[in-house]
Amino acid sequence: MRVTDSLMSQSFLRNLSTNTKKMLKYQEQLSTQKEVNKPSDDPLRISKILDLNNTIIQNDQYKTTISDAVQWTNVQDSALSSTTKSLQRIKTLIQSSANGTMTHSDRQANKAEIESEIHGVVDALNTNFGGRYVFAGMNTTEVPFEVKSVDGEITEIIYSGTKETDGNTNLSREIAPGVSIELNTDGNALMNEKGTKEKPNNLGSFFNDVLKALDSDDTEELSGLLDRADQQLENVVSNRSKTGAIFNRLEATSERNNSEKLNLKTMLSENQDIDLAEKYMEFTMEQTAYQASLSMGTKILQTNILNYL
Repeated sequence: MRVTDSLMSQSFLRNLSTNTKKMLKYQEQLSTQKEVNKPSDDPLRISKILDLNNTIIQNDQYKTTISDAVQWTNVQDSALSSTTKSLQRIKTLIQSSANGTMTHSDRQANKAEIESEIHGVVDALNTNFGGRYVFAGMNTTEVPFEVKSVDGEITEIIYSGTKETDGNTNLSREIAPGVSIELNTDGNALMNEKGTKEKPNNLGSFFNDVLKALDSDDTEELSGLLDRADQQLENVVSNRSKTGAIFNRLEATSERNNSEKLNLKTMLSENQDIDLAEKYMEFTMEQTAYQASLSMGTKILQTNILNYL
């Protein structure tokens, strides 16, 4: 094959263009700190990177849900702790009022304190978190517990949240792909329904019976109410234990979520990020080749007109 000046020029320009593209590729990688910057660079790797980014976004969404659920259970635990203290104080006052040596005025003083503690219990059970009532079942926007009074005397406590007859009473949260957890939001369980509609035996009726016994100075009835006080305390403690178990599970899930995110970030870095020292060395080599090509070009493509004279 005959080698002409035109052929040499075309070959040089083609090789120079190749070296320029290679140098541009490394320049782009160094400036963006990324191995690939467009799908044409490496379609398979780009696909992996997109999948990893989507998984990381999903992981962050689960982390937000888990964090919200942890705070929710903390608020619930605080409310149940306050409720437990109030019920313990009510039991102590019932016990002291059952003493036959106490006068009617002494029992009325205890009654006033018990009424205050009853309102404290209801206030605790009406605790809300971010505008959502934590013991209202599925109906988190409305106040679940209400004290009913007649002529200033407490008669009953009404629960207006979601009940079992309404369907699911607990809020469900998805904390991982295909994994959900139910928050213990069933306020009706705290009412501790044991009786019937005709003869109710729950938290509200217990309080009502205590106040009536204090008004009538019925020490025998007050002594009998101590067992019911223990039942109400045990019920609150039992619900608090459920909330604690949910909290522990959420904490474990949060740790797994953080570990998974670290693994995903590591995988993303391995597929996306460059080795700076390695890329800089490769860029330097390509730059040297490019400069050598330019130097050779000055010999192939004579630019001095004197060479043609």
